[in-house]
Amino acid sequence: MTAQQPSAPVAAKTRHSHPGVTHVKERLDGNFTVISNELLQHPELSATARGIGGYIQSLPEGAPVSIKALAEQLPEGEIRIAAALRELEKYGFHLRTKERLPSGQVVTRTVAYNRPRHTVVEAARAPEPVAARPRTPVPTRVQGAPRKVPDLLAGLRTYDSRLLLSERDVHRLAPAVSMWLERGVPPTAVVRALTADLPEDPIKHPAAFLAHRLASRLPPSLPAPTPRDAGAPSRPSRPDPLQTCDGCERAFRAPEPGPCRDCRAVGAVA
Repeated sequence: MTAQQPSAPVAAKTRHSHPGVTHVKERLDGNFTVISNELLQHPELSATARGIGGYIQSLPEGAPVSIKALAEQLPEGEIRIAAALRELEKYGFHLRTKERLPSGQVVTRTVAYNRPRHTVVEAARAPEPVAARPRTPVPTRVQGAPRKVPDLLAGLRTYDSRLLLSERDVHRLAPAVSMWLERGVPPTAVVRALTADLPEDPIKHPAAFLAHRLASRLPPSLPAPTPRDAGAPSRPSRPDPLQTCDGCERAFRAPEPGPCRDCRAVGAVA
């Protein structure tokens, strides 16, 4: 009778040729969230913004995501959460807008995007010239306008569905928007002028309504810069710090905390 052979030793740990991370992945049949790498690997977002953005993506539809609500669920304080939400809003992963209900109450609507939205955010970037579309002749004055002027107009429907425009209306209104931009008005300010204080009644002709606002509220051109003393150093003016609105929680610039201009106008702040 032969002696029993000793059992084989336990296999050594697998060695990898690379020094970086090694993923151990298990199949997930439930309780998981699909998050875009555009959010988790965004080069401009802080780690806090990426984490809070991913957490918001994991929440069910209709979950509260105000600063106070998130502070109750996360270890970060309200200041860090507010800063992270401003980052997410800046780079197109978060949108907060106000909507007036038929009762007259103003509520804040929050939209979380799993990929960055390319409307007003893209329009606020550096202007790029573009050739006129062959089907719709564009006046000469519009040739130097930002490439995303049509996107700015088409994106108005995300603020209020009554501002839905046809493609033809977008190109008809583009020259008027370009005139605002040529006078030094930033795209975000153009959007505020077109979407603030909307009437409660139905807007039957959104193109005519917007055309009237663009014409009646057109600001004057900026005055010519005054010459500076040759020996005096040039000091750029410092903008007001970013504040979080007490009513709608949107970011805006002001010397002191409080409600934004739109909330002051509609009396939404409690």
